[in-house]
Amino acid sequence: MEIAYSLSIALQSHQQLITAIIITLLSLLAVRSFFKRPHHKSNVTGTATSSAKKQARETRPSSSCNHTSNSAALLNGGAAGPAEEDMVMADVSKVVAEMQSGASMMEQLVPEITTHALSYLDYPSLCRLSMTNSLMRKAANDDNAWKALYHKDFTLEQDTVTPVHGWKAYYAATRAIMNVNTEFFNIIKDRSLSSMSRFWLNADYVKCIHASGILFSGYNAVIQSWQHAFNWEQGVDFQVRDVRARVLTNMAWVTMKTYVDMDNGAFNMTNIFEFHHGRWYLVDHHSSEMLADGDIGQQIVH
Repeated sequence: MEIAYSLSIALQSHQQLITAIIITLLSLLAVRSFFKRPHHKSNVTGTATSSAKKQARETRPSSSCNHTSNSAALLNGGAAGPAEEDMVMADVSKVVAEMQSGASMMEQLVPEITTHALSYLDYPSLCRLSMTNSLMRKAANDDNAWKALYHKDFTLEQDTVTPVHGWKAYYAATRAIMNVNTEFFNIIKDRSLSSMSRFWLNADYVKCIHASGILFSGYNAVIQSWQHAFNWEQGVDFQVRDVRARVLTNMAWVTMKTYVDMDNGAFNMTNIFEFHHGRWYLVDHHSSEMLADGDIGQQIVH
């Protein structure tokens, strides 16, 4: 038990090193698979050779150094001689043939092993991996990898959800709505009425319930309520905890616990957003003071 616990602590303390090792190993596998592919002679090779030769001849500048083997001439824009040209064309043909045949070692890995390895990567690392080459892009776009990352970064509550466009798209949508929700608290901190006015959807059905319990309905009433709040209160720097988001096609809601400080001023908050004209707008905000444990039994009375 102690050995397992110590191993867990060690893995957590070296997470960045593990991430770097995983990316390096996966990249090496892809490179190795590229150079270990079997060589097959085909018409593709012949076509590649002839076209490459033709292009080399057409682009060769007219110069007295056309047939020189001097490397200085190549570095200064000169053309290679016949022997060097044949060697280059052979290398090009070889690479083309290897690229169009064989199976990569990455593709031969057991999917469960690949998914487990990718589960150690964070969002930026997985994105960087997908930009290395086509094999890494295929591995990094695996739906199971993004599902694991979603559970690690956000919540396990939606394990039974089946996103219509896959977990990668769902992760991106959730990340976007989280950023929008963070902007809401930045506006409160800055007490910017103009920003808050743009943040809400201009519609008569929007609702806002502040911690006082007063309900404001309609766009004008909601914005006036924030104007009064900004005039009478200083900018509040909320500490946001336990954020949970659910994103649908044109609607999303976020629940969270917020604290003015960690000992006093705790609130339960819910923000509901709708997607219009290419962006998310707030349509409902509900804030209520968090009850102490001793008061819960007294409040649940019908």
